Formats: sequence, C-alpha cells, structure tokens
Amino acid sequence: MQHQVTEHWDEAMWQQAEPVYEEAFPEHGRKTKAIIMRMFERGLCALHVWSEGQAAAAMALTGTDAKENLLVIDYIAVRGSSRGSGVGLACLRDLREWAGSRGYRGIVIEAEADPSEENAGRIAFWKKAGFTPTAYVHSYIWVPETYRAMYLSLDPEHPVESHDGGEELFQSILRFHEKAYRRPSKS
Repeated sequence: MQHQVTEHWDEAMWQQAEPVYEEAFPEHGRKTKAIIMRMFERGLCALHVWSEGQAAAAMALTGTDAKENLLVIDYIAVRGSSRGSGVGLACLRDLREWAGSRGYRGIVIEAEADPSEENAGRIAFWKKAGFTPTAYVHSYIWVPETYRAMYLSLDPEHPVESHDGGEELFQSILRFHEKAYRRPSKS
C-alpha cells in the first residue's frame, strides 16, 4: 500500500481521499472542503492517502498541537470495502513512523465516548494500535456526542502522560480545532 502525504492543498489527492472521507463521516460530523482548504492555506494540516492501485484505501487529516508537540489525528478513515483486513493498523504504523520522523512526542486522537457497541469497537481498535484511553469525557456544545482523548507516546525521553484523567491532554485537540475553525482576521 502506498502512503502519500501533502502539507499543501493538492486537489488530485483530495479527489482520491474525499470519497473515503464522505463514506466514513456523516455530513454533520466532518469539516467542509472550504474549511480544510483554509487549514492548508494556514499551514495547519497534512493530508495522508493510502492507495492500493489507483483507488484510495484510506485517508487521514492530521494537524499539530505545537504547545505539547503532538500530532493530532483529526480524521482517519478506511474505505468500507477494505475494513477488517489490517489496513487501519497499517495506516497507523505509517502515521507513527511519519510523526516520529518529524520529532513529535506522541499522537492524540478523540474517540467517541458514548457507550455503544460501535464506539467500543473503535476504542478496541485504537487500543490494539497502542493508544491509551483517558478517563476525561468532553462535551462539545455543537454536537451531541461526547469524546475522550486517546494517546500514543513516541518519545521515551519526554513521554505523553495523562496526570489529570485526560482533561489537559484534551486541550491539545481543542487548540487544534480552535485554529482550524477560526476565520482569518480581515486586515
């Protein structure tokens, strides 16, 4: 499987990723193309596409929390027809290697915290990939779902840790979202 990454807007790569993105995330649960393009214009994200032949098997949109030196996985999705075959774990191995090569201390994601069979399956997947769930559950004002941070430490000298149940770690996600949704100031 080929892993491509861009930190600049690439329409052709987006055209590969978009069907996977739209299949995995309902409209109310995903950023619009305009917001994502603005994130690229401001240097806030990277687009990852994993391809098998000509078709994208998976995609991810990642960003950075510079304060904690963490890679934030904003979205990651595997094409429905490729799920259950190890593609997701392979993608996370690539992301881990990519993040490590850039000196990140770790990787953080937000996982839905509502107790459902589907969410339990997602959390089990992240645990299998080496991520640790935190106890803190965050409620956003604009979506009904609750979320918890999960993290993977990459730097043994400066490990990612959750001293307060995960509330401080969740701030990395909130800082990233704030930058992503903030409109540029008019000058």
